[in-house]
Amino acid sequence: MAEIKPFRGLRYAPGVGPLADLVTPPYDVIDAKAQDGYYRRHPYNIIRLEYGKVYPGDGEDNNRYTRAAADFTAWREKGVLVPEESPAVYLYEQEFSVGGKHLVRSGMICAVKLEPYEKGVVLPHEETLPKHKADRLALMRACRANFSPIFGLYADAEMAVDNLLRQGAGRSPDLEFTDENGHGHRLWVITDPAVIEQVRQVMAGRRVFIADGHHRYETALAYSRERRQEEGNPAGPGPYDYVMMTLVNLYDPGLVVLPTHRLVRNVEGLDVEELLGKIQEHFEVDVFPLTPDYDNFTGFIKELAARGGFAGDARPGVGPLSHRHSFGLYCGGGRLYLLTLRDEGALPRLMPAGHSAAWQGLDVSVLHHLILDRLLGIGGAERARESHLTYTREEVGALKAVDEGEYQLAFFLNPTLVEEITAVATNGEKMPQKSTFFYPKLITGLVINPLF
Repeated sequence: MAEIKPFRGLRYAPGVGPLADLVTPPYDVIDAKAQDGYYRRHPYNIIRLEYGKVYPGDGEDNNRYTRAAADFTAWREKGVLVPEESPAVYLYEQEFSVGGKHLVRSGMICAVKLEPYEKGVVLPHEETLPKHKADRLALMRACRANFSPIFGLYADAEMAVDNLLRQGAGRSPDLEFTDENGHGHRLWVITDPAVIEQVRQVMAGRRVFIADGHHRYETALAYSRERRQEEGNPAGPGPYDYVMMTLVNLYDPGLVVLPTHRLVRNVEGLDVEELLGKIQEHFEVDVFPLTPDYDNFTGFIKELAARGGFAGDARPGVGPLSHRHSFGLYCGGGRLYLLTLRDEGALPRLMPAGHSAAWQGLDVSVLHHLILDRLLGIGGAERARESHLTYTREEVGALKAVDEGEYQLAFFLNPTLVEEITAVATNGEKMPQKSTFFYPKLITGLVINPLF
């Protein structure tokens, strides 16, 4: 099963600047405005390595990847980034609030042996897109490093790994700060070989489920194959045969999954009334009067959760595996609807064959197949081209985008359950892209994994 190891991570040297000014969220949630802000925030912000700007005069010899490589080398030479004295794993805590609850999520940053999906050791749950992998591969080739960790999950009901890590920490955190969103971050560097070996032994019996970072994992696999070929396929593993991950226990009380909503555009000849009529073949359609200032939309989200069968006191992403399939649909101009599947027993007949009951029962699978694909013509090819569908976590922002004419429709979902994610992954299946949003995102820039 999963093989982990410590590594000599690179971290910002003390005195470079406040960590809150040096780190960022993952690259895939950073838009151009945020990217520019991180550039201005500090000259050594990790954005210059992980997600550099593109300029009009860029070419083969001067581009975002070559500039990242040059900065990475310069920062190491100047002592901006310094390696650990000994190989280490890291205990990492994020403290945050969601839905009125104050939570702490714990994880372990380590190097995980790359394994093809078919071996069943590291399991995906989402589809990926080629252009994003091409971007990440170009960066890895240029810099030979992991700048941000992949988010992985493992099952450890006895909390053995957590207990060992806390035993190995046993002191105040080595770094602690609060980020721009008010989330707290704490990191302990664990170098005790005996503790690390015990953790390795416990993890050797576990599978790893990719929560976030599918593109980066598949890129790391491709990069490993390239490096091995370049070096004549050496007998022993190289540093490029591992990838940096933050591993979180499925039983961690701070594990939260939020929904990712869908915005629709470029559907030619869309007739909303005709669409609603077709939706009623399989769904109850209830009108929800929306106030002009959207003030009552939080009430709609609560009703959506209740209609789906989610308990009000549950953490997002934790709930009953058997629940009703319900969605929100906003058509603009205050026209907000609650859609609920009429006959749950008919689902195996309605959904495409060749998939497990776990996959067929996902809210995202039902929405994509019965409405987006069948009724709006947004199938796999259109999703891959990203021509008709955009993903968002902003709820009021989605309403505004429809009202302002940027999009035609907005679909709102309940969160995918953690148990659903692992069930689909264990079956060797993949969910539609952007089926999950593990909250909060991991920070980029705390630790860097050099692959040389």
